[in-house]
Amino acid sequence: MTQLEIVGDGVGHTGKDWFYTDIVKDHFFHPRNIFKTAEEVKEFNADGVGLVGSPACGDGMKLFIKVKDDKIVDVKWQTYGCGTAIASTSAFSVMLLDKGGLSIEEALKIKPKDIADYLGGIPPRKFHCSVLADKAFREAVNDYFKKSGQLERVVEGSAKIIDKILKITDHDIEHAVLEGAYDLEAVQRKTKVGIHDKECIPIVEKLIKTYKEKYFGE
Repeated sequence: MTQLEIVGDGVGHTGKDWFYTDIVKDHFFHPRNIFKTAEEVKEFNADGVGLVGSPACGDGMKLFIKVKDDKIVDVKWQTYGCGTAIASTSAFSVMLLDKGGLSIEEALKIKPKDIADYLGGIPPRKFHCSVLADKAFREAVNDYFKKSGQLERVVEGSAKIIDKILKITDHDIEHAVLEGAYDLEAVQRKTKVGIHDKECIPIVEKLIKTYKEKYFGE
């Protein structure tokens, strides 16, 4: 067993959930469309760049796109993180360039679950890696829209406070769901949302349902 095959803390998961698929390992050991030198980054001349996460505290992803006639014609990336983070970004870059490149509209329809499915599945504790790849791409698209003067197409997201006592945001709840909290009780264990501010519980339950549908298709 290689080191790459063991992930997570084993809590609440069966042994098989600790193993990466052969596709994940292939994209980790042989990443596609990755920048290998600083010179390659300079020469790429991206139309849009998206950065999410932070290498200082965990996974960080930077994704570069070229666009022609509203179509993704090239993708490059840099990722600092675990095997799943690298494999997810590599796989996503291949998906974006399918059949000569997807239109922006088509590309934005790809969900993190689609990336995970393309890889043959990833351990539940690592699902957030596919989400980072998706978010980095959306940031890159927004950057392209801004640079090309298409401001009406920019989609920005900002955190909204849900629990007014503990100041817990919708982003906090989103992260909890991505980490495996699929019902109110599980989300409360992670965030304490609604423990004191009971009025927010219906909103929390609706958000949990929304994020499960968005990321897992449930």
